[in-house]
Amino acid sequence: MIKGLHHNAYRCRNSEETRRFYEDFLGLPLADALSISESMTGRKTEVLHTFYRMDDGSFLAFFEAPDQEFEFKDQHDYDLHIALEVDMDSLHKMFAKGKEMGFETRGISDHKSIHSIYFRDPNGYVIELTAKVPEKTPDLETAEAHAKKLLHEWNEAHNAA
Repeated sequence: MIKGLHHNAYRCRNSEETRRFYEDFLGLPLADALSISESMTGRKTEVLHTFYRMDDGSFLAFFEAPDQEFEFKDQHDYDLHIALEVDMDSLHKMFAKGKEMGFETRGISDHKSIHSIYFRDPNGYVIELTAKVPEKTPDLETAEAHAKKLLHEWNEAHNAA
């Protein structure tokens, strides 16, 4: 039934500022944009919806909606972050590029089967670039069994009545 991710959509403060980060810095091409002047309920509005294409054909999308209130804040990694997969060479290049360009750049974090770096986009979202460590990446069946076991143990420890 579900074939994959088409897009995730987030609010943005400024579409051009967002484009500079996602297209110029991260290298995701601006692939589509929609100008929305009326909501599905017939309310007049002024919204720009932009889409940035990833190599797998899915998109990150943003809404600039100046006539609608939204609380932009620097998100904590545990609350909201956008994780994008890259290869290990690209991870190291982007880490250096982020530092060089003066972006908030954190990492490189070793999460056993992946290594990650973190940036903050102009809207306050944490962007994680992650690269697999093939020799430490379990097969899907092993990973699924481990995840179910860990979730069960967590529920037993934290949700006991």
